[in-house]
Amino acid sequence: MNLILCGMMGVGKTTVGIKIEEKDCWRWIDTDALIVEKYGEISQIFAQYGEKYFRDLETELVKSLANEDGLVISVGGGLVLKEENCALLKGNGKIVFLRAALSTLVQRLRLDTARPLLQTGQSTQERIAELLEVRTPIYERVADWVVDVDGKTPDEIATEILSLVKKEKGGEEK
Repeated sequence: MNLILCGMMGVGKTTVGIKIEEKDCWRWIDTDALIVEKYGEISQIFAQYGEKYFRDLETELVKSLANEDGLVISVGGGLVLKEENCALLKGNGKIVFLRAALSTLVQRLRLDTARPLLQTGQSTQERIAELLEVRTPIYERVADWVVDVDGKTPDEIATEILSLVKKEKGGEEK
């Protein structure tokens, strides 16, 4: 089984994924980092080829990871918006929606200039609110588990997720 951490940019998927790897015997993978390593900066991919091309790269990556086991996968904020990706990931995994309030995300992302979806001319708060309105119902629908992150440390969030895994497996160790 794999764990897939999804949610908005800035929610802490990477940090929590690393914490889960440190706490238990999961191998952490970040899809955005793998794409950067193989194809270059995401902002350049968006600028040169567009969002659809980037989303296709994500799907190819998901296909290569879906049959592995024991992974904790931090996915880009838009990866689970594509049904094909969700079906592949759910085939051998549990999707965990890390949910944060708008105020938390704005605080974390207000100075971020590297994220293409924030480069629209809108204020950071307006853009994140717009994305949350569209994405939150989808994240909630595809998630096996929803974990609220506001006011919690990455360590606390990782512990909460691992307790959900243990409960799912009837108390057995992974």
